[in-house]
Amino acid sequence: MLQVHQLAGRGTSVNHECLRWPAPIPGVAMRSPGFKRLTPVAALIFVMVSLLACTPREQIHGYLPDEERLAEVQKGVHDRASIEALLGSPSSVGTFEDKTWYYITRHTEKLAFFQEEVLDQKVVAIVFDDAGVVADIRQYDLSDGREIEPVDRETPTRGKELTILQQLLGNIGRFNTGEGSN
Repeated sequence: MLQVHQLAGRGTSVNHECLRWPAPIPGVAMRSPGFKRLTPVAALIFVMVSLLACTPREQIHGYLPDEERLAEVQKGVHDRASIEALLGSPSSVGTFEDKTWYYITRHTEKLAFFQEEVLDQKVVAIVFDDAGVVADIRQYDLSDGREIEPVDRETPTRGKELTILQQLLGNIGRFNTGEGSN
């Protein structure tokens, strides 16, 4: 069935229509028999994987003591050591002084690539007096939180601002030979 044609002065060419095996039957598509069954299965798998990617992920961060244990804490009675033994170590301690211990928990949900959404947040703040004894117990939730806007200003620095090229080429020829240093 191979037909080879000799073209005048151009070499040999092959008629590719005649190279098909088996020979095509008019009106019948050339596909493997399993392809029709595989296509719906592949589509179903693709849809399932796509839906799983959009499943929201919930996370709980932090530690909040049980209500029963918090009820045991008494103002003017418990000190730092007894609070740590009863409730565990705090999630955070006050930034500028360690008179306030914070136990914080946060429940969040994130869907695919979207921004994380806070579903619930609880904070227990235990305030100690100068002697290290519990002075106050405060509880906060998500409604007590406030959104803050970070300041966009930049702190100016002294000196020249150099371009990348000036930084790369600035030290060419400035080698310390080690003589006369000390």
